[in-house]
Amino acid sequence: MKKVAIYCRLSDEDKNKEGTYDSESIKNQKKLLTNYALENEWDIYKIYSDDDWSGLDALRPDWNKMINDAETKKFEIILCKSQSRFTRDMEVVEKYLHKLFPIWGIRFIGYTDYADTDNKGNKKQRQINGLVNEWYCEDLSENIRVVFDKKRKDGQFIGSMASYGFVKDPLNKGRLIVDEEAALIVKRIFDLYIEGYGSSKIAKIFNEEGIPNPTKYKNLNGIKWKNGNAKNDMGLWNRTTIKRILKNQMYIGNMVQGINKKVSYKSKKQISMPKDKWFIVKNTHDAIISEDIFKTVQLMISNRRRSNGSGKPHVLSGKVKCADCGSTLSRITPHSKDGKTFSYKYLRCSMSEKKNSLCKGHYIRLDKLEDIILERMKNYLKDVNEKLIEESLGGIKSKNQNSIKNLQIKINDVERELLNKKKIIETLYIDRVNENISLKQFNDLSESFRNQINILEKRRELIMYDVKSKIESQINDDVNKLKKYKYIDSLTPRLINEFIDSITVGEKNKETGEQIININWNY
Repeated sequence: MKKVAIYCRLSDEDKNKEGTYDSESIKNQKKLLTNYALENEWDIYKIYSDDDWSGLDALRPDWNKMINDAETKKFEIILCKSQSRFTRDMEVVEKYLHKLFPIWGIRFIGYTDYADTDNKGNKKQRQINGLVNEWYCEDLSENIRVVFDKKRKDGQFIGSMASYGFVKDPLNKGRLIVDEEAALIVKRIFDLYIEGYGSSKIAKIFNEEGIPNPTKYKNLNGIKWKNGNAKNDMGLWNRTTIKRILKNQMYIGNMVQGINKKVSYKSKKQISMPKDKWFIVKNTHDAIISEDIFKTVQLMISNRRRSNGSGKPHVLSGKVKCADCGSTLSRITPHSKDGKTFSYKYLRCSMSEKKNSLCKGHYIRLDKLEDIILERMKNYLKDVNEKLIEESLGGIKSKNQNSIKNLQIKINDVERELLNKKKIIETLYIDRVNENISLKQFNDLSESFRNQINILEKRRELIMYDVKSKIESQINDDVNKLKKYKYIDSLTPRLINEFIDSITVGEKNKETGEQIININWNY
């Protein structure tokens, strides 16, 4: 008696095909193929089954077990409902059905499409089936891509997992809402970075405090998710994770998708896409970080701020430029002739050591430069006046135009619904006058719609309040930011990054000792 291996498979693409779920189900495949094997008096060696696996996926667990068992000749026949259950990949059809199976002495049978490797005249039909199955997957993949791209362009979230700091809205999976607990950590990351701590130092701080990293946090909150790029599962932070958070526009309310793309519908391998191919839609969800803070951090990252080994760079790091060549001034520690290190530091043009460079005298003692900047900063902030605040407010209103526009769209939608409900009540009244409905029906229906109108009117009020509060909140934040620094006694990284774009240092005049230092302010 010949031994037969039964293989069954079902994927989401099959479940979503209208009217085919019951007939394609694993249970029905097993029943159909078991009866067919018994009718032919074959001994069933084993039933292999892969549920929720695509016919293109080479990682199917039971499929691979069956192939290994076939190679070791544990059975003589593989029986499937159809060739497409075995695979939808034409290359796999050729590799196994037409090359390896004959060598291993394996007969393949597809019950519904009459695929049978014992029938030599059936080979072309099997090849045609293979092409049709592969074309189906290709068309399906393209259709799904078009639908997903449309959703991406509309600002709908289509990922399986939201970025750390957000969760998917349970009432609308395409919308993100803030996860308040994780958002506090995100805010702290940005705050620490602006204070001058590097990404490695921030990661070390979090690990010492026992704060779980994003993957561990999701798992602790009941979300089964594994980061394929993670090198450990201990829940530890690393500089890569911190940097990724610092660069993520999702935290300022922008939906960013399409960063990676699958190589093809046959492969799970992904490639990084250039930035101009990303799908970026602004103001799709509540921000965790303000645009000002985000821009400041991006500038700090681009300036490649260097630490002194403590994880915290000097207060002017990345801000000081050469007045002539524009290069960043790097910190150096001078040494005496006997090799002893001086207690003070210098900033020197990074081009000054290069041959034939014109920047020979562009250097300055760091502590003296800090004293100069502090004095100028005091004078600058002492003059905070209505004009400065007014200019700031103008910028705030401009930055909030998109947010206001989106909220206005929501208001318009609510008002359309209100108008529709009111028209329905008018129609009900006419029906009652014409005695098309009873008094009780009229009262019940009109009461229901009036309740809906009350809910919509409250929603409209909340949205309008949201528009006003968003602007007022940012105005208060920016005005307070300007006023709280009116009196200062020392420089801090946050102070420097909020108010100074860059500092230029000119060459020192050897005769007078004078050196031109300019500050380019943010405001």
